[in-house]
Amino acid sequence: MLYPNELRAHYSHATVQKMVGVERFELPTHCSQSSCATRLRYTPLFVLHTLTNQYALRGGRIILALVAKVNRFIRLILLHLPSFAISFATFKTLCGNNTMTANILDGKAIAAELRQTIKTKVTARIAAGERAPGLAVVLVGQDPASEVYVRNKRRSCEEVGFYSESHDLTANCSQESLLTLIDELNAKDEIDGILVQLPLPDHIDEEAVIERILPTKDVDGFHPYNVGRLTLKMPILRPCTPKGVMTMLDKTGQKLEGMDAVIIGQSNIVGRPMAMELLAKRCTITVCHSRTKDLEQKVRNADLVVAAVGRANFVPGEWIKKGAIVIDVGINRLDTGKLAGDVHFESCKENASWITPVPGGVGPMTIATLLENTLYAAELHSQAD
Repeated sequence: MLYPNELRAHYSHATVQKMVGVERFELPTHCSQSSCATRLRYTPLFVLHTLTNQYALRGGRIILALVAKVNRFIRLILLHLPSFAISFATFKTLCGNNTMTANILDGKAIAAELRQTIKTKVTARIAAGERAPGLAVVLVGQDPASEVYVRNKRRSCEEVGFYSESHDLTANCSQESLLTLIDELNAKDEIDGILVQLPLPDHIDEEAVIERILPTKDVDGFHPYNVGRLTLKMPILRPCTPKGVMTMLDKTGQKLEGMDAVIIGQSNIVGRPMAMELLAKRCTITVCHSRTKDLEQKVRNADLVVAAVGRANFVPGEWIKKGAIVIDVGINRLDTGKLAGDVHFESCKENASWITPVPGGVGPMTIATLLENTLYAAELHSQAD
């Protein structure tokens, strides 16, 4: 076997190049290059020494030609190994062997941005000589959760520069006294929106109360007039939670048209108006309820899941299709005192592309959207004057 220095002694540089079949072949000296570079440059010589012998070097031109072809083939493999590695990684991704962690739809941040926009418009409105929008909040009884929610609404009114009124009634107040208060608020020019915090005590008919509020002051969007206009794609004041969800979905940048959307829950506050909102965006809607058959399979097929069922961690992560959007409307208090949504957040986020947290997701958006509706109602009243 002839090694490099011996080969240098027996043959000229040009002769070795011709034998090996590599145009830019260089004989090695004391190598200071990396092992990878050295292997790429001198592999042909190594293969030459391995596959040939003294007789081949002296005259076996046919064998040398075959060796040269083998050399070129080996060089091609070595040079394309990185590309092969990339292609294999892509193949694994396409086959679904990768994991996904969802983007978080931060309701607090989006709501803060919306409140700032409202505040700017209110400032401009007052500077133009118009009055500040006015919101009246009515609380019946002392439900702890309702008290916290109403307190947050009142604080938000102050933040954006609204005029606000608070009316706290006892739990045993009559339905007639509540309806009388609503009539008074309907007649007040400085009040653009009326919000009666639900749920109400059992002895009060919620539907009668909702219908007593003027549709143009129904900033919750629950009046049959406003729900009907939403159904006919002619909305004025839209229900706050579904409208807030639509604002959040806009932030994903995803095209909703053509998506298969599953809504878990059919309440008048969330489920039904949410279906109308998504239908207006050309989604294909499935509304699920307690009598729905094969709920799991319906959720598994969904591109968009809106959970509003009121049961903690009801939707497990394995139900969520890879890349689906998950909107968690539920808020439930666990035995530990912690809050949880209707979906199991930790497992669902591994499959979803976008997901809302609880707390800090849909909740802040509902309040911000209430303010947005109140500003819009004020603008409608200014146009009517």
